[in-house]
Amino acid sequence: MLRIAVPNKGSLSGPAADMLHEAGYQQRRESKELRIVDPVNEVEFFYLRPHDIAVYVATGRLDIGITGRDLLLDSAADATEILPLGFARSTFRFAAKPGTVASVADLAGKTVATSYEGVVSGHLAEHGVDASVVHLDGAVETAIELGVAEAVADVVQTGTSLRNAGLEIFGEPIMTSEAIVIRRTGAPLDDPKIQQFLRRLQGVLVARTYVMMDYDCRVEQLEKAVALTPGLESPTVSPLHNEGWVAVRAMVPAGEAQRIMDDLYDIGARAILTTAIHACRL
Repeated sequence: MLRIAVPNKGSLSGPAADMLHEAGYQQRRESKELRIVDPVNEVEFFYLRPHDIAVYVATGRLDIGITGRDLLLDSAADATEILPLGFARSTFRFAAKPGTVASVADLAGKTVATSYEGVVSGHLAEHGVDASVVHLDGAVETAIELGVAEAVADVVQTGTSLRNAGLEIFGEPIMTSEAIVIRRTGAPLDDPKIQQFLRRLQGVLVARTYVMMDYDCRVEQLEKAVALTPGLESPTVSPLHNEGWVAVRAMVPAGEAQRIMDDLYDIGARAILTTAIHACRL
């Protein structure tokens, strides 16, 4: 039975459970449940603190886990990313009082407050910067005002919290993160259950990224239409009862669907519609 670690709370928890449900796996009904068994799919799920998942997977006691790239790197656990999942995206940046720090090199001899000591220490070491790193569990933007640090390193989405604290971002991003699937470093991936699990998640990712588009067009406009909707391998083209017309079906990127529909209409295509894809295998 495949043993999988899943975040039990935080920004990773809900989206991870939704993706697993879309992939056909049973999920817990109560947030207090720490372990459930999905006998149909022969999977056992363990709901753990997101910060601990990489450590558990690295021991080999759990086969794979879902966590954040930032949490994996911060843990320094002996585990490896095997599939990005596209949700819980975030960017880590440095910030300080305006005019006090302009670059990472300027942090030499200073103190940086962060909730991700491993990530920040590694980044500073890569740049040859000798700075002290103070670990805080949250609200790191207050560390400068309270005299704990001269700079902070934190997750930045809009930057509003940092600006409200009178701080400005400097330097290049420390890293970008998102939810990922991890496996113990060096552990084989050829287990059929692991391959099936990864295929299912990849199917969900594709289903979320694409829509199915159907439309009718004149035969003489078919090549132009196919150029707009090439599909993954090739679109499906079927003759219609009315001579000179064909029906076309192809997968198109969801984010471009409206533009493609406009372009198809402009070349004479009609009855253009899109439908959601709930699951797929490529």
